[in-house]
Amino acid sequence: GADRDRLIQILTNLVDNAIKFTETGGVTFGIDMEDGKQFIFVEDTGIGVPAKFVSRLGERFFRVDPARSRKMGGTGLGLAIVKHLVKAHGWNMQIESIHGKGTRVKVII
Repeated sequence: GADRDRLIQILTNLVDNAIKFTETGGVTFGIDMEDGKQFIFVEDTGIGVPAKFVSRLGERFFRVDPARSRKMGGTGLGLAIVKHLVKAHGWNMQIESIHGKGTRVKVII
């Protein structure tokens, strides 16, 4: 149903984002359980995000590195759309990132 379509849209956006920022290693995604709650996750071995910016990820048009985003054709909306969809469903999103190591995004459903 609708939820499944939204989940696919969320995953597509997250994976697309992860691929954009990963030059070596790879992108992993899947579904897992924690404390009886199901979540989807996307993790990458990409450039990561400096800690001070993690809380701003998902703001419309916020880019950690505008020059890089222009080169990659990023709109700064991928995560904003995800954040909006997650919120609209009453789900939760958590982002953990280590600069230079990669990023893991969890959507708890």
